[in-house]
Amino acid sequence: MKYVLLLALLVGLLLDTTPGHAQIDTTGGRYHRPRFRQVQILRNVEFAHASDLIGRSQPLYMDVYQPLGDTVRRRPLIVFAHEGGFLTGTRDDAVMTTLCTRLARLGYVTASIDYRLYFFPFDTVGIGRAAIRGTQDMRAAIRFFRHDAATTRRFRVHPQYIFVGGSSAGGFMSLLTAYLDKPAEVPAYLHIADFGGLEGNGGNAGYSSRPRGVINLCGALANLRWLQPGDVPVCNVHGTRDGLVPYGRGFVGSPLPAQRVYGGGAVSQRATAVGVPNVLRRLRGAGHVPYSVEPAYLDTAFVAARDFLRPLLGVGLPGPLLAAALKPQPRPVALLRARAVPVLPQPAPKPDTLVVKPVTILQATVAPKDTLLPAPTIPVGQETSETTPPQPTAPASPTPPSPATAPPKK
Repeated sequence: MKYVLLLALLVGLLLDTTPGHAQIDTTGGRYHRPRFRQVQILRNVEFAHASDLIGRSQPLYMDVYQPLGDTVRRRPLIVFAHEGGFLTGTRDDAVMTTLCTRLARLGYVTASIDYRLYFFPFDTVGIGRAAIRGTQDMRAAIRFFRHDAATTRRFRVHPQYIFVGGSSAGGFMSLLTAYLDKPAEVPAYLHIADFGGLEGNGGNAGYSSRPRGVINLCGALANLRWLQPGDVPVCNVHGTRDGLVPYGRGFVGSPLPAQRVYGGGAVSQRATAVGVPNVLRRLRGAGHVPYSVEPAYLDTAFVAARDFLRPLLGVGLPGPLLAAALKPQPRPVALLRARAVPVLPQPAPKPDTLVVKPVTILQATVAPKDTLLPAPTIPVGQETSETTPPQPTAPASPTPPSPATAPPKK
């Protein structure tokens, strides 16, 4: 009898398909190639209520992108936040909608969120609080999806594979969501306890808001010590001549009391120093958010995000997974195959005449169109440069000056 019970237990374990045990299937090019031709967009999905600047309850909405016709029961999710310096911008920002659509065609569920804007007074403290409020809203979006995964499963999201990303101010929010995880780390002058602490009051309390990884596009951190050993991996995409948010170390908010911040280059350096797997895509000679005006830069950001995310879809801790995936490997360009080229018969040689013999020539045979070659990989902490077309001229930013903890929109 005990053998029957043991066999039943083993069968139960093998058939367990609960969210905690489900794995992400990456076979067949899923999450690397566009497997889906169309994307379904669910607009105006309410994910939270939060108090605005004057204390009124404000509903928060997002647009959710899903691959049309997908039958997978549990899918990874990426929550994106737009740029705008915490003063402007909406969830239908062109960069966010493009990234959400392209990643959804690979098989991801993606979401572009709205978050609370504006701040007063217009100083370092005011914009610092605005950055915290935006981070609370991103955390609320993560909790919303984890609650959905545990209840109605409307979006069929895997709760263990939720990533965050954003551009400029949204990049600041993403980094804060991942690495500002202790109330004691927040400067006392922000008084975050007065407006909900790190998590905020956006709903679905009790669910974790911790992401599995971060995609930072031209954002920064105000304190590198927030990034500690054991934290989640990060992908940084940043222009080396960014005049608003420094690529390395610098200041933002020039008319305000200037605040020192650390851009994508410095964040990657810190991550490497503490053993956090990371990818740095350096946009050589580019300014702030160049992908907003030049499609080639947007392609670069998409490819960097795609190749960063896919290794993190396995089972296990995020850090070791990405560290193993980013070991240096040769980059395949073409498949070489020896092909004999026939040579016409030669007449009998005359004295002092060079004899020509048949030779074997190596010819490059390009892989068929639908043959998936391994994606190029990057060693942990090693930066790569993107050589781009002629440098686009960045127009003057019409937005107010950059904040202490977040940059303004270009």
